[in-house]
Amino acid sequence: MLTLDFDPFPILQTERMVLREIGYLDAPEIHVLRSDPRIMAYLDRDPDVSVEATSAFINRLKENLQNREGIVWGISLQHKRKLIGTAGFWRIDAGNWRAEIGYTLHPDYQGRGYMDEAIKALLQYGWQHMNLHSVEGNVNPNNEASIKLLEKNGFVKEAHFRENWYYNGKFLDSAIYSLLRSGI
Repeated sequence: MLTLDFDPFPILQTERMVLREIGYLDAPEIHVLRSDPRIMAYLDRDPDVSVEATSAFINRLKENLQNREGIVWGISLQHKRKLIGTAGFWRIDAGNWRAEIGYTLHPDYQGRGYMDEAIKALLQYGWQHMNLHSVEGNVNPNNEASIKLLEKNGFVKEAHFRENWYYNGKFLDSAIYSLLRSGI
């Protein structure tokens, strides 16, 4: 049976990082992530235009957590409070024991293996504590770094949807990658 008990909020620790609950005090750091064009380039949604918009995003994360529809962690380096990224299961499909993984990382910290470390912690939590059967990643096919990261962690391409997402006056493609618990 799928386990979606997130109270108290689970804190995940890796060798170099702490993955913790995101709070309203984190809004300025989350705003930096959600307004940086380098990060938003492949998320195919409008950047946050204010810290207030970011606070509304944090509110949605809290509602999703309360409704057991998603769980997202803030990523900080060990012994630091400042967030350098986010990672989590943005959408939980409880009926199918499946969750969609999503992540962002400040460009100053990319290319150092931080997100790989975070994904491994998320997957371990998803398998061992949530009892997930599968995890999917929905990526912009042009986001080569994200695709490499998913593949490095055992995800395989399941589908390529042509022009299934409309954003900013254009139809865009989506690629779906997945990892089955039995595949680990």
